Amino acid sequence: MTAIRSLTYVALFYLWTAVVAILATPILLGPVSWTYAMFRMWGAGVTGMLVICGIKVEVRGRQYMPTGAALVAPKHQCMLDVFAQFMWLPASTFVMKKELAWIPWFAWYARKAGAIVIDRDGGAKTMRQVIREGTELFRKGRQVVTFPEGTRKAPGEAPDYKPGIAALYRELNVPVYPVATNAGVHWPAHGFIRIPGTIVFEYLEPIPPGLKRAEFMRILEERIEAKSTELLAL
Repeated sequence: MTAIRSLTYVALFYLWTAVVAILATPILLGPVSWTYAMFRMWGAGVTGMLVICGIKVEVRGRQYMPTGAALVAPKHQCMLDVFAQFMWLPASTFVMKKELAWIPWFAWYARKAGAIVIDRDGGAKTMRQVIREGTELFRKGRQVVTFPEGTRKAPGEAPDYKPGIAALYRELNVPVYPVATNAGVHWPAHGFIRIPGTIVFEYLEPIPPGLKRAEFMRILEERIEAKSTELLAL
């Protein structure tokens, strides 16, 4: 039964995504607020349909959600982590690897929202690009989402936080908002099976600017990992 429900959800997910992406194409000619509205509508459909799989999605820590310029640092376990921020943050955009920049519609909407498209092997050049483009986005009051581990990690897997976010934290001088989740328990990174239960995205107390690098990294990892581990039981 789980497999049948999961297949049904996956089919509806791609159908919904294709319909929204194609029909909403004209909004690319309008203001960015139209794109954000489309993301929220699409995301509501993506999460709402999870009831087919016996999954509900819960958002916690709304009092910590940023409304202005901020770096948002979510735990990354599955594809849903990417979609979720567009649904709840007022004006979010992503640091996105260049390999995704060729995908029709997805890349167009991402660029419209201000995505920072990077070469992950670009080293210092990439960091300078993110700082330059991120500074401009912050002037517009945007929330820039970057996954501090860089890639997906299975629930319970040993964390691997990259130093890049510490450099951004130092250079951009804005608060960092950690986000914990257990999404990978119910939406595994690979395969089509969706496992019944409750997916939680919990926004945590922001880390103020100005901390030393080692202290910042310690606090970031401790907050995200402790809460994400706690959520695994759901």
